[in-house]
This record gives sequence, C-alpha cells and structure tokens, in this order.
Amino acid sequence: MFYISLGWDYLKNYMKIRLSYRADLLVEILSDLLFQGVNLFFLLVVFMHTDLLDGWTESQMLFVYGYFMVPYGIFTCCFNLWNFTDRYIVKGEMDRILTRPAYNLVQLILENLDPPSLAGSIVGLVIMASTWPSLGAGFDWYDPFVVVLLVAGSVAVYAGIYVTFTAISFFTDAPTGILPLIFNIQNYGRYPVTIYNKTITVLLTGVLPFAFVGFYPAAYFLNRAEWGKMAMLTPVVGAVFLAGALLFWNFGVSRYRGAGS
Repeated sequence: MFYISLGWDYLKNYMKIRLSYRADLLVEILSDLLFQGVNLFFLLVVFMHTDLLDGWTESQMLFVYGYFMVPYGIFTCCFNLWNFTDRYIVKGEMDRILTRPAYNLVQLILENLDPPSLAGSIVGLVIMASTWPSLGAGFDWYDPFVVVLLVAGSVAVYAGIYVTFTAISFFTDAPTGILPLIFNIQNYGRYPVTIYNKTITVLLTGVLPFAFVGFYPAAYFLNRAEWGKMAMLTPVVGAVFLAGALLFWNFGVSRYRGAGS
C-alpha cells in the first residue's frame, strides 16, 4: 500500500506539471505515434512488393508488430531511465535517492514515469484487434488472460535487460553507455526470427532475448502448435532476466560511493 500511495502521488504531480503545458504534452504523444507510424509504414511498403516474407503474410507481420508495441509502450512508460548516468551518477542525484526510505529503483521509476508512451500500447492493441479476423486464428475464452500473462513477461524481459545495462553506470561514468546499441537491437524483436540467420536468432533468443518481447509471444496466436511452447517461456525468461537484473542492480548500488567533487 505504501508504494501504491507513493506511485499515485507521483502520478498526480506528473499530471499537474504536464497539464500546465498541454500543447507540449500533445506534441510528445503525437511524436511517439509518428515514430511508430514510420516503422509501420516501412512494413507496409515491404508488402507492396511481395505477398510473403519468408512464409509470413502481411496480416501476420502486422499482428506481431502490434503485439510488440504493447509491452514496449508499458516498458517505456515505467522504465524511462535513458539519462540515468548523466543525471544520477555524474550530477550526483543518486545521493538524494539513497537518503529516502523507499527502494531506490522504485523511486527512479516513479520519478521518470512517461504515461504518454502508453498511447503506443493502445495503438498496438488496435492493430492486433484489426488484423485478428484475417489471421484465421481461433479465439478461446482464456486468450485475454494469456495476452496479459505474455505481455507481463515481455515487459519483464525489457526491464531485465535495460536495468542490467543501466546498472553498468555504477562502474563507469561514460555519458552515453551501451543503451543506444541495445535500443537498436531490440527492434529486431518485432519481426519473426525465422527471417534472420542463426547467429541473430540465437542472440535474440538466448543472449538478448528481444524475440520474447515481440515475435514468440505473438506467434502463439498465429500457430499455437508450432510456437506455443516458446511463447509460454516468455514469463519464465522475463522472471529470470528481471531477477538477475535486480541482483546486479543491488550489487551496483552497494558499490556506489557518491558523487565526486
């Protein structure tokens, strides 16, 4: 209850600040949607020149992309830590975080909430719903619960990977770090891994498992017999990577000695 109350207070403060500049908030939402729209347009252009991409139809690819947007929007909203090194390590704001009673990572998440990013998740759900009828896939009563489970697992995968690489900042004060590279790699997860070579497939499945934030869980609804087992590993992979990330994060915090002069 303490953290729920704390989160509600942070959210109220965020809305008070952002609603004071409504035009700026609207521009941010539109820019996020435009970014996703460009990627979607690229996918549509590809299928203007071919009916199949390694056996995958346009509707199937759009469904995978729509699913990818759902956990991505939630992750971006809750784990907006792109400027962690510069703000909290170099400028010393981590000292302030560590003097407060709430868990430090929760404070960082709440301080950097980005609710407009959830607009992308809503668009992703719309894409999934609009492409579903053309997939020829069945719909069982438990499918909405499966979607929630898989999305939670995908968000955990995102969080595990990015928290791990963010924690590297405790050992180096490089202003940019490796996060831009990881951000570019994650985009491979919005397409079927079968279109890549074996090296990239192994990378996206076992090393940086971004295939579990897009393709594998979405493929459950496209072909349950073939991809169902891999899809159901999504919550497991998410739990393992998130647990490992938290251990590494706590180790990094224990090594933190405060801002230099």
